[in-house]
Amino acid sequence: MGPPARRALLLLLLGALGALGVRAAVAQARARPHSLRYLLMGATEPDLGLPVFQAVGFVDEQLFVFYDHESRRAEPRAPWVRAAGPLWLQLSQSLKGWDHMFTLDFWTIMDNRNHSSGPHTLQVALGCEVGADNSTRGFWTYGYDGEDHLEFRPETLSWRAAEPGAWATKMEWEVNAVRARQNRAYLERLCPEQLGRLLELGAGVLDRRVPPSVRVTCHVASAATILRCQALSFYPPNITVRWLRDRQPLDAQHAEPGDLLPNGDGTYQAWAALAVPPGEEQGYACQVQHPGLEQPLTATWEPSVSGALVFGIISGTLMCVVLIFLAGVLFRFLRRRRASRGTLGSYVLADLE
Repeated sequence: MGPPARRALLLLLLGALGALGVRAAVAQARARPHSLRYLLMGATEPDLGLPVFQAVGFVDEQLFVFYDHESRRAEPRAPWVRAAGPLWLQLSQSLKGWDHMFTLDFWTIMDNRNHSSGPHTLQVALGCEVGADNSTRGFWTYGYDGEDHLEFRPETLSWRAAEPGAWATKMEWEVNAVRARQNRAYLERLCPEQLGRLLELGAGVLDRRVPPSVRVTCHVASAATILRCQALSFYPPNITVRWLRDRQPLDAQHAEPGDLLPNGDGTYQAWAALAVPPGEEQGYACQVQHPGLEQPLTATWEPSVSGALVFGIISGTLMCVVLIFLAGVLFRFLRRRRASRGTLGSYVLADLE
């Protein structure tokens, strides 16, 4: 085998190993639940601060696409999605179709509620979730004026009315069997396929694991001490934060439910608060579980030097400085006085002679 053949074989092997590595990364990513979600929103009047129609798409919790009615264009919001090729064209066409559908559905819901004018809003959430066992679940829900309105049930090709005002629209849409079958086909087949392709494109980004840093702070209130546990800068967003007392888990009812918030850089933060009797802070600990941690991380409040002690140290230091200064002044005064007395004595003795 000559050198050109050996180089060709080496490149072939490297390519095969690279493909295996990508497939392994994708397989590892799919070993946990994933989701593809679209949020559609719009308002009848721009004074509400909402556009006529906008849509955003998320893979898991990562924003990857934005669509606006004015431009009628889908814009990538993640670097890895720019290589989507034909998939991007498919996603763009879906968003344009939902733009048109959204307007028609908005009019239908308003007419069925006898809302011919006035400010109103419509929100739609649709997409799919794929579990670690490859099971799929689709969802397609409508919210009107900030309240739950309708929910599509793909298994029965029907809609569930969340409130009495949605019944007329429910009956009207259930007559259209073609639309119901199209919705089910998207949720059960097309959406999971798109999610799988997006996971391949985002391998190395969507499947990364960034462990949280954890700290516990203490805030003194009037009747109790508030311990606050913060988990910072982690990804993925699924995390468990709980409190322990003497190493035993506390019931959730004793702790204030915390929030999960995005940081803006692709990571998240979470917190949980607990009220404890003053003086018993050391008996409590915060435990955090996250996919980026090999084992749960436990943190406790570490009391710093108290304010009274700090004030005492500062006051003592200042007092020492003042005493040293005064001692120096007194020492110089005594030296001058002794020197002056010695001079006076010599003059008197000289006079007597």
